[in-house]
Amino acid sequence: MLRKTGGNDQTATAATRIVALDRARSFITLLVLIHHSVVNYTHFGSGDNMRWLGFDLVVLFNDSFFMACMFLISGLFVHDSLTRRGPADYIRSRAWRLGIPFLVSIFVLMPIAYYPTFLRYHLPGTTDFNFLHFWWHTLTIGPWPSGPTWFLWVLLALDVIAAAIWSWTPRLLGAWGWAIFAMRNRPVTAFAAFLAFSVLTYLPMHLIFGDTSWLEPGGYPLPIQTSRILLYAGYFLTGVAIGVLSLRGGILAANGEAAKRWAIWLANALVFYGALLSLVYAHHNWLDFDAPPALWSGAYGLAFALFSGAMAFAVPATFLHVAERGLGLLDAVRPSAYGIFLTHYIFIIWLQYAVYDFSWPAGVKAPIVLAGTLAASWALTASLRKIPLVARMI
Repeated sequence: MLRKTGGNDQTATAATRIVALDRARSFITLLVLIHHSVVNYTHFGSGDNMRWLGFDLVVLFNDSFFMACMFLISGLFVHDSLTRRGPADYIRSRAWRLGIPFLVSIFVLMPIAYYPTFLRYHLPGTTDFNFLHFWWHTLTIGPWPSGPTWFLWVLLALDVIAAAIWSWTPRLLGAWGWAIFAMRNRPVTAFAAFLAFSVLTYLPMHLIFGDTSWLEPGGYPLPIQTSRILLYAGYFLTGVAIGVLSLRGGILAANGEAAKRWAIWLANALVFYGALLSLVYAHHNWLDFDAPPALWSGAYGLAFALFSGAMAFAVPATFLHVAERGLGLLDAVRPSAYGIFLTHYIFIIWLQYAVYDFSWPAGVKAPIVLAGTLAASWALTASLRKIPLVARMI
């Protein structure tokens, strides 16, 4: 988004949106729905008895890049907003857009979403527990899950950090932004540098904590995967630095060198994904599953970081390359993508619960869950957006 030049804020925002980046965010939102629709039917999952190996490949693909990429894209618009609003107003606006939905999610949406889990796995003698009992037990005893909306509190925290950096050491962001801008005509150098940055921010944390560790202070619904703390923060702040200068004329220019080479970045990403698959196969078939050797852990962490970096480069570049083309579903989803993200988990779990007892194959159950979730969360979002106060938020 470029700087506001006049008129009211909503009009200026609409006039300066970069469609390719909106599409990239909507694309990742759809990947989130696919991910949550199929994860219940994977072999490593503990949900439905019907499973299909292909869904394991989908989950590995998504989990290894999509949230990091979303943090990068989210950071692109921060500097411009800080410049227009100032840090105090910026934080207030982000608290409205992120903080309020997060609170609604953890107090209302997630208990509704997880209630079917209680209905299926409740202890004997607790069948008289109604939803209010379950809700109160969740908030007072736990576990108190945040579901996919953990992304919102982490993003809000990173927004606060970015505002602090912008206020106290603006030259740091400026220098970082100019360094990235200087590579706009040297995309291979930029790609290599971003891959190296991905490795530096992920591999040490992966080796120290592994990928199963979650930091959840005090048992409150504020989780983050420990090994990815620096990766997410690094990608977000890189996005902020890219946005220091015009997004339309820098490394993310629609007709720029990085966008022209989208197929190269995507091909590299697929090679790194192939390396991930090979390492996972070795882990399951040749190594001690519970205690793989350090060499394997290092190789997996390296492949993960390289794949994440390559995909974070490839996704925006690909959508910039096709910016002039119509993309039916993505363009239709764009206005409702945020609301779909916020509400989809309710429909995911309830639909998985509804089809649980049927002996249908996983390849039938998952599409039913996905289609139903997309339709229901999209319709709910469209209805909510008719309320002016809610429309300003989602």
